[in-house]
Amino acid sequence: MADNKRDYYEVLGVSKGASDDEIKKAFRKLAKQYHPDLHPDDKDAEAKFKEVNEAYEVLSDPSKKAKYDQFGFAGVDPNYGAGQGGGFSGGFGGFGDMGDIFDSIFGAFGGGSRSSNPNAPRKGSDVEIGATISFMDACKGVSKSVKVTRLEKCPDCNGSGAASGSNVKTCPDCGGKGKVNVTQQSIFGMVRQTVNCSRCGGKGKIIDNPCKKCSGKGMVRVSKEREINIPAGIDDGQNLRVPGGGNCGLNNGPNGDLYIDISVRPDPIFERDGYDVWTEVPITYGQAVLGDEITVPTIDGKVKYNVPEGTQGGTVFRLKGKGIKKVNRNDRGDHYVRVAVEIPKNLSKEQKNALKEFEKTLETKNYQKRQSFFDKLKEKFK
Repeated sequence: MADNKRDYYEVLGVSKGASDDEIKKAFRKLAKQYHPDLHPDDKDAEAKFKEVNEAYEVLSDPSKKAKYDQFGFAGVDPNYGAGQGGGFSGGFGGFGDMGDIFDSIFGAFGGGSRSSNPNAPRKGSDVEIGATISFMDACKGVSKSVKVTRLEKCPDCNGSGAASGSNVKTCPDCGGKGKVNVTQQSIFGMVRQTVNCSRCGGKGKIIDNPCKKCSGKGMVRVSKEREINIPAGIDDGQNLRVPGGGNCGLNNGPNGDLYIDISVRPDPIFERDGYDVWTEVPITYGQAVLGDEITVPTIDGKVKYNVPEGTQGGTVFRLKGKGIKKVNRNDRGDHYVRVAVEIPKNLSKEQKNALKEFEKTLETKNYQKRQSFFDKLKEKFK
């Protein structure tokens, strides 16, 4: 499987130290080169297009890129051990002692904003993951399945940490407070301090027979697929908040939240500027000179546009309301079309002479004569 894959950096043609902009630029170039619309029924181009998309999806996501740089394909393949983590899990991911974790944050002597009651309900920590979507999904919105790894209440002990039939007892040394007062001799004399209870580890309770499933922690780590509705108009680098989607709370406290960092793959045809869309459309020299009806691709499909006679290269046309829908609103941005005039090459002698004659007609104000020559010129350049 992974043995047959090419290195993702090699696929995009960038170095391992390439910046985000360099990676994005390389992807746009290759995606445009192998886009299925430009190579219908070309299986080789289709395979390369998928390979380029896969490489970009990993290298554009900071979390996935870090895992890939460290573990290779094993870091981003869920069938390998290194890829089982499934994103950032927030706090308590290593299942260390809960009291030790709190002590490392709040200190051994209590105080701060931490509750003096170790058994008081506490909100769970947040979970952060990444999701990569296509440009069109960002424009239109999409329901996406994401893998979320988080701490949930142990189903066997219902979060108590005690095995079935076993009781959770209040620590007799600290009376359930998790702290004890001690007096020690120092250079300043006798000093009284409040420290974690050594018997219960600061938890205020003692479990004689811990639950085997959670080892007495009251929580288990679970990975599940979850459907997330990503709204239309979301942009690269933005995140979604799912209330209550994070790690479960302590002592029946509320869950933390789930944050989904959105990465949007650039499109080979469209560029985004806020809620506006930009695209470059090539037209022929004859279309620029004589004017013509052209087909313009938009995020809603193809539309017709009349290019006026004498259009210059670099001219920008505005399609009002054809841009991206604004998040949680009904109005939209605009679509801007930049015209690129293709100058003909390898003209025949007859075509060159026709162009020279055409230039001469520009010096006259006789409209009928110019129009007649327009029609003849158009025939020669068909």
